[in-house]
Amino acid sequence: MFDLPTDLPADLAPLSWLVGVWEGTGVIAYEVDGTRFDGEFTHRVTFSHDDGAVLNYSAAAWMHGDGDERTPLVSEVGYWRLSRPASDSDAGPGLLPASAAAEARTADDVELLRNADGGFEIEASIVHADGVSELYLGQIKGPRIDIATDAVLRPAGAKHYAAASRMYGLVDGHLLWAWDIAALGSELASHASARLARVS
Repeated sequence: MFDLPTDLPADLAPLSWLVGVWEGTGVIAYEVDGTRFDGEFTHRVTFSHDDGAVLNYSAAAWMHGDGDERTPLVSEVGYWRLSRPASDSDAGPGLLPASAAAEARTADDVELLRNADGGFEIEASIVHADGVSELYLGQIKGPRIDIATDAVLRPAGAKHYAAASRMYGLVDGHLLWAWDIAALGSELASHASARLARVS
């Protein structure tokens, strides 16, 4: 059991259960042209905030070999936020300051963003260490998140990676997630899943 943070901006309230450091193990199971990739990995995910209306995200995964040997699998960073139109009181783009005085957003303001399904539309921008960038769109509804890529950008030298979807859920105090990918010429299919415990 843990206490939800109470010092978050109103826009982060629906995402508050994610805040913290999560670590655990998972499994990879993905097939490409008759070759099956299987294995267990360790995964560490961090969701934090710096008083802004976004969650900072970072994650790394690695497979364990003999002794202390670890083989890196993925390292990614990004930002998660509720979907809402930018206003004159928001800074940007770039280093441009807000053109209107900031007004503190309230729980009532956030409630106006609730969709017809009872959840909130969200956006997650994630960049992998190999240069692949993903923009995910989806929904958070209580302790469940479903997101899918709206765009994937990759440098010329990156391996083929076309689309993905991810599901996150809070179950019995653990963060469970599943990641489907369309990569290396294969269609979107189950790729990996994990069960993580909060470590801080």
